[in-house]
Amino acid sequence: GLPAALPALPLELTVLYNSLLFNMGAPDSAIEGEGEAEGIRQGLLRVLEACGACGQDLSTEELWQKVLQEVTVEELQAPLHRLGALQAAWWLAASRLGSATGLFRLLSNTEDQGRARCSKGENELLSLLKAWRVPAEEASLPLVQSAEDLKEILCTAAAFLQGLQELETGNFPTALSLLQEAAGGFCSKRVLAQIYTCLGCCAQRMGKPQTALQHLKRALQVDFQCLPALSHVAAVYHELGETEAELQALALLYEALEKNPPAAVSSSPYFLIRTELLVHTPILASLLRHRHPSEVKYLLAQRCLQDGRVADAVEHYLDFLALLQEGLQQQVPLDGGSALSRIPEVFLEAASALEQAGRHQDAITVCEEVISRTTDLIPRTLQVEERLEQPECPSPGAGQAGGLLSQKKESLRCLAWRAAGYLHQGWAWAKLGESKEAVTQFSRECLEDAVSRSVRLSMPESLLPEVEVLQKIRLLSLIGRGAQFLELGRHREALLDFQHGLQISPGDPAAASYLVQALWNLNRKQEAAAHWQKLSQSAPGEDGQEEGQRRPFPLYLVLCLKQAMFPHSEPLARSIQDYLGTTSLDPSS
Repeated sequence: GLPAALPALPLELTVLYNSLLFNMGAPDSAIEGEGEAEGIRQGLLRVLEACGACGQDLSTEELWQKVLQEVTVEELQAPLHRLGALQAAWWLAASRLGSATGLFRLLSNTEDQGRARCSKGENELLSLLKAWRVPAEEASLPLVQSAEDLKEILCTAAAFLQGLQELETGNFPTALSLLQEAAGGFCSKRVLAQIYTCLGCCAQRMGKPQTALQHLKRALQVDFQCLPALSHVAAVYHELGETEAELQALALLYEALEKNPPAAVSSSPYFLIRTELLVHTPILASLLRHRHPSEVKYLLAQRCLQDGRVADAVEHYLDFLALLQEGLQQQVPLDGGSALSRIPEVFLEAASALEQAGRHQDAITVCEEVISRTTDLIPRTLQVEERLEQPECPSPGAGQAGGLLSQKKESLRCLAWRAAGYLHQGWAWAKLGESKEAVTQFSRECLEDAVSRSVRLSMPESLLPEVEVLQKIRLLSLIGRGAQFLELGRHREALLDFQHGLQISPGDPAAASYLVQALWNLNRKQEAAAHWQKLSQSAPGEDGQEEGQRRPFPLYLVLCLKQAMFPHSEPLARSIQDYLGTTSLDPSS
């Protein structure tokens, strides 16, 4: 092109500024694109060329330092400051806050001002931005966005970005202060609602749920289409244990998502550079993650089941299962942020809800689906033995070993889901009065071959949760089968099941109580009384404390845990007490 000339540079830099604004603010353009950065760099090199200097080998930060320190032409100050504001916007969009801070030290023409304010507890970048004086602009050079407006947006974006950074690192008081600064800045209603949502999340993590609710409700007042705020409201109510309010929030969220509202329109469409173009970090995307309607439907079902609202739980679970039939798997990303449990677990939770609603045959059908889908995924033999010693340095085969461990974990999960399906079917048949069919289902999943002989003391800790679930299902199956044997008058077989259950889980109160009942029914009253006394003398909270130290069991097992509880404690206790009273009076006994 033409050689750079000082008289033409103000106009040239203004044209560059306007064209870059259009490029950076275009709907389909990424503001941190390399094209814009290169455009700014070429503009600076033109300035140096006109002044008889060069800077081709300098980095962008060094180039700015050279230009601002060596170019003193008064007519170039305003165009250079405008270009500097664009450079800062590019750096903020790329989360290069240090580079932006260094640039504004140069633009403010002082090294000490920002540091002095920072030493008083103020944020250096924000202090420098606020102190930056935009040189007067010539009226003859039209601008599509003034540097003064751009300064306000940079202040808001800088506070928002730094607040998010502090929130991510766990420095919540500083994050709260910066986000509040951003909320008082210049931005659209959509961005303001996002800032209030982040303030709510920050307050929640600080252990201030009521303050969190105030911020989240403010977000919804500013922009009622900020649905992530409503999702966080439900989470806060869940944390507070306010189930009714949580369910109302989830119901509103589901209704809003079903309507599929259009994206909120910015209240400042005439600005090409806007706060939302500068702030798009992973933590913000995580906090503002939009739930899929099916996720919310599942949360409604799960919360209703946990709260004992059986009829509502059944309705929501059946709605969710209907969505599955419509190809939900292709619609919902099952990533780490998803509220959905694994699909077999959802089916088992639905079966649990149906059982509690008295729809036992439907529960059996749902469980059959789980059993049929998981059976082919379980290997014939499953060896989970692993050495305890871990090498200090990962070996070349470490990745392959990790993959095998992951496969074993998945196989154990499939085994647990199938076993839980048989367990639920057993209890459902028992409730229908079909004791023989119940015994068959309780007996279907024999975990001894699949797990008991495969699990060794040197089992890796990462597999413990799955194995604990399997052992609990095994125990519950033995208790369930033993209870049905008692119903059928097969007391010896019942006794064997309860004894085996106590081998799996020594001291389990349900298995121990049923054991006493079996001994009593076999007329082995002295043994029954001895076991009952031992059970009665154990500390009331002893087993509960042991359970409390373990990992919580899945929701789909909660009903089975309740069903396995011994129902005849008081009558059996009275019978044994009468027996003990009689034998103590009879010396010959």
